[in-house]
Amino acid sequence: WLKQMSQAEVIFGYIGRAHLRELPKFAPYLKWNQSPSTGIGQMVNRGGLTESDIIFTTAGGVHVTPLSEFVMMSMLMFVKDALRMAEEKKRHNWERYCGTELRGKTLAVISLGRTGQEIARLGKSFGMRVIGTKRHTEGVDPESLGVDQLYPWTNLQPLLKEADFVVLCIPHTSETEGMIGEEEFATMKPGSVLINIARGTIYDEPAFIRALESGHLAGAAIDVAAKEPLPPESPLWDMPNVIISPHSASTADSENWKLTDLFCDNLLRYLDGQNLRNVLNKKTLY
Repeated sequence: WLKQMSQAEVIFGYIGRAHLRELPKFAPYLKWNQSPSTGIGQMVNRGGLTESDIIFTTAGGVHVTPLSEFVMMSMLMFVKDALRMAEEKKRHNWERYCGTELRGKTLAVISLGRTGQEIARLGKSFGMRVIGTKRHTEGVDPESLGVDQLYPWTNLQPLLKEADFVVLCIPHTSETEGMIGEEEFATMKPGSVLINIARGTIYDEPAFIRALESGHLAGAAIDVAAKEPLPPESPLWDMPNVIISPHSASTADSENWKLTDLFCDNLLRYLDGQNLRNVLNKKTLY
């Protein structure tokens, strides 16, 4: 394979942000980069490469299972009061309590891409009512996406009002940055739980913290933060109703072989002149 390529046409792997702008200079013959990450749109944009001729392909699909399982774990931890059990175990305290169940709860998925649809499928398997958003909803049958009801992502108010769990798995673009703010948090159903596996910039983090502190939100599970690593002084660290994952929900021991399979498949496609999988749209940035 490599003998058929000249002057390093292909790069597989992570390109440091500090050197991204210099990529065309140091790799002038580069035609295609396969990333081991999915949400690379903003990085490519910041690197000034949206107008370049380099094709970027993402790891879309590779992290669907671990991310979806993280969401299910988080929801189960809240309905089964796992955080309380852990605290009581520390205290050596045996005290009976009453939990609840996922069945009958409403799960809102923002938005229904590959990961979102898998989360919806798993939610359905637990007997949940699942609603969600899609960029284009006209003429789309909600059942084709595995949900009971579909909303446009530009009108979240009705969806937020009825959801017991809200999952953010929408790409970070200029349109979605800060899409969940003070008004949206106030609209959310009292006692609901927010799970963020998207990016920390999708919501207004101070408003998110205030919603937790006031008790309007019963809890949260976050895999991302506005600033990463999450600063030590962040009040989120000390909130007993917040689950924090250090941007690792997508990482599993199966990741490397999945990435290798994806790269090898795309490499064969590249050599044969076929369409590549997961090509980044440099306009929408996903």
